[in-house]
Amino acid sequence: MSRVRAFWTFLRELAGERDYERYLAHRAAHHPGAPVLGEREFWRERTDRQDRVPSARCC
Repeated sequence: MSRVRAFWTFLRELAGERDYERYLAHRAAHHPGAPVLGEREFWRERTDRQDRVPSARCC
């Protein structure tokens, strides 16, 4: 993996861009067949949770 690609991957992880992908993988592995949130609903729920529970976010 090139340094640029590795750095880009690091930035995506830091920004949380892969959170939805991880959510889908978790749901498929641990809750097969259960309904999943669409990407828009996932991000809405995530930001709403951060507003309700400030300790749920890093900054």
